[in-house]
Amino acid sequence: MEKNTNTVKATPLGGKVWFNAIFFGLIGQIAWIVENMYFATFAQDVFANSGRSDMSYWVTTLMVILSAVAATATTIFAGAWSDRAGKRKPFIAFGYIFWGITIMLFALLPMKVSSGSVFMVAVLIILFDCIMTFAGSTSNDAAFNAWVADNTDDTNRGKLNGILSILPVIAVVIVFVGLGGLYNSANESNALFFVVIGLIPLVSGIIALFLIKDAKGLSAATAGSRDTLGDTFYGFRRETIRSNKMMYVTLIAACLIGTAQQTFYSYLINFLIITLGLGDGFVIPMAVIILGSAVVTGIFGFMYDKYGRRRFYFPVLLMTVIGILSFYCIQYTEGMARSLLLYVGGIVMMGGLLSLLAALNANFQDNIPAGSEGRVQGVRMCFTVLIPMIIGPIISLILGLDAMGINGSDFVPPFSLYAAAAIVASIAVIPVAVIRRRAAR
Repeated sequence: MEKNTNTVKATPLGGKVWFNAIFFGLIGQIAWIVENMYFATFAQDVFANSGRSDMSYWVTTLMVILSAVAATATTIFAGAWSDRAGKRKPFIAFGYIFWGITIMLFALLPMKVSSGSVFMVAVLIILFDCIMTFAGSTSNDAAFNAWVADNTDDTNRGKLNGILSILPVIAVVIVFVGLGGLYNSANESNALFFVVIGLIPLVSGIIALFLIKDAKGLSAATAGSRDTLGDTFYGFRRETIRSNKMMYVTLIAACLIGTAQQTFYSYLINFLIITLGLGDGFVIPMAVIILGSAVVTGIFGFMYDKYGRRRFYFPVLLMTVIGILSFYCIQYTEGMARSLLLYVGGIVMMGGLLSLLAALNANFQDNIPAGSEGRVQGVRMCFTVLIPMIIGPIISLILGLDAMGINGSDFVPPFSLYAAAAIVASIAVIPVAVIRRRAAR
């Protein structure tokens, strides 16, 4: 439980922990950005180019849902396995290497297919995405997240998780600004883009073999004779839930915020390009929003550790809801007001989302039973990945297909995605109130 004092003296993390957390966390986020945004955008572009815009919604939805199932199942087993092994390093290092190889599989797929090949390509896109997710979840979701929990405590988790929450937006800048020029929906193939992106985690996995070190005492704390099946589903046991109620309340809050994000996140790029009509000019507002939200998240991360997270839960949740609603309201503005709402609203939306998820993740880590850092990563994935990535995309699918009835056969992500996301995020006030009240004790 976080300390209830005016200021909290943080335990120093050390330069090696900071470097490894930021470096390998960033590499993981670069790979996840490609999976969460570019794979979806790739699928949407392939079927739009092939005259099957309706498949853009269906394949995106199936990709997100099935990869979420793959990620959760993988993390449940890999997390328990890393606890039993008493090691995180090999899972991170070899997982990143395999991760890079699986990203390169997308280099085999064209950007336009004939009508007779549409369903085969759809199956391959979804299959490749699930294989890639298996590698990423083993190395990042299970092992790396457990490694972070191993090396932190409740006095420094807010700061570190705040920085880790910034990494996805930094990864977006790297991918879109630094490497985005390699990808174009009009190309016959985007093989070079996926090969270059795949090399990043592959090389980083090799580096991890020499740099990553497991936390001291990890083997003694986690190794030993255990019931394998019981370890694997430890986080789903009734007695575990009863003994660690706040951990699950925190996960419910994270689930709602994650669902809100997944309602619009897979369509964000094409929302800017197509719906707002920015075309290739989407890179500038995207970069400004990303950098602005990174600053906001970093500031909140340091304030969490200095003053305690309790007093920030409600303000950051309010920021999140207002920011999401601002994107819905863009449709009613023009000119300078439209640009202002896009930039400011985007920073508030992404800054709020990332800051709130950072606080919730830190609170989750505070409430993990000692010695179970790996075993509970699976249940975390159920709440933060599986459920959000099923419910959110289904909401998007319904709203997207409804919009196609208005726009004909054109693929135009609707503004209503953000209205729905704001409603879902607002419900999080209930578990957040419980977390805040408990923290006050």
